Amino acid sequence: MQLYVADSRQSRDFCSALLLVVYLTTGVLVFGAVAVGQESTPDWQTQVRQYSDAKDWASALRILEQQIARAPQDTDVWAWRARVLTWSGNLAEAENEYARILKVSKKDPDIWMGFATVLLREGKEEEALHAANVAMELDPKRADLHVLRARVLRATANAAEARREFEMGLSLDSTSTEARTGLNSLRGDPKYEVRFGLDNDLFNFAGANHSEWISLTSKWNPHWSTSFAGSLDQRGAVNAGKFVGSVTGSVPNYGALTVGGAKGHDNAVIPSSEAFFDLDHGWKLSETSFVRGIESVYGQHWYWYQGSRILTVNGTAIIYLPKEWTISLAGIGARSTFPGTGVEWRPSGVTRIGFPVVGWSDRRLSGNVFFATGTENFAGADQIGNFASQTYGGGLRFQIGARGDVRAYASYQKRTQDRTEKSFGFSYGIYF
Repeated sequence: MQLYVADSRQSRDFCSALLLVVYLTTGVLVFGAVAVGQESTPDWQTQVRQYSDAKDWASALRILEQQIARAPQDTDVWAWRARVLTWSGNLAEAENEYARILKVSKKDPDIWMGFATVLLREGKEEEALHAANVAMELDPKRADLHVLRARVLRATANAAEARREFEMGLSLDSTSTEARTGLNSLRGDPKYEVRFGLDNDLFNFAGANHSEWISLTSKWNPHWSTSFAGSLDQRGAVNAGKFVGSVTGSVPNYGALTVGGAKGHDNAVIPSSEAFFDLDHGWKLSETSFVRGIESVYGQHWYWYQGSRILTVNGTAIIYLPKEWTISLAGIGARSTFPGTGVEWRPSGVTRIGFPVVGWSDRRLSGNVFFATGTENFAGADQIGNFASQTYGGGLRFQIGARGDVRAYASYQKRTQDRTEKSFGFSYGIYF
């Protein structure tokens, strides 16, 4: 009898130990499967961020649609959808999304912040200001909300209050670059630019040419600006000089017209007088497409020399691409009249690519390369003549904060009759 009881107890102990081992093994397997699943399948927010960083908006929205189908009442998912729509440039749909969320959730400052951002990008400043005010009232200690309100106030031309909001944002977060940049932007755009320049042309068949010049450009208001410049030229052993002036009128949505002329002490080496005009118009296409905008310029320029007359007709198209890249294509027709010869038209063209190089804080370095071909000397507009040429060149521009820049260029021109020209120069501009 005692032996039987002992055997029963041993059996029960053995069964209990066996069950414990089974439970532990099952738990480890389940935990491992969950862990592996978490490692191999990222959460939906991570996926949306990854697709958004790659600008794969369709995939990001597809993930969100799947989440909405699983949890249609989750406002966080709807908020993410509104953000993706904003980033992708679908502002009208993003506005509707935020408005739908605010009908059921009015206490989240991030929702009001997103709503204000969309309205501001759509140009609805008053509605954006209301949304920004609500966001800041919900959480007045957040620096980013003060910066948002400052941006809206700046758009409504309320510079004084915008400055106070930027300062408040900076006091709450001293590392906020957006607040610091916003304060710098309220200093006002410079109205005047003074530029000093030096140009040099070196030939393999004649003496060198040099030119020193200074210009003053004044922007009197959003509609009118003027430009005046004077230069001293050394063409071999001959000295000359000229004065150039122009006025530009701008009308929003229509473009700008520039009219000007020049008078020179020519000494038979530069034009004795000039006249010109330019028509400029631009179209902003999209913030998200490959081509962001297009600008077209049409101009005519008359040169009167002592023994000849020249008219140039030019048309230029500038294509604005993402990340500040540009491509410009220009065609020029030169109508020349020389003593003893008839009137003659000669074509030429220029292709130029502009691109950013590097930027940090408020300093930036950008560059350009160009190629020109035709019968016009692209090194100097006063040297148009009866020859063919190909010109290769480029330039750099270093932006020194908001109040100045340095520009430099160099080019090599190969002409007919084995003639060459090397050109280089630089200029320094001051804004105030």
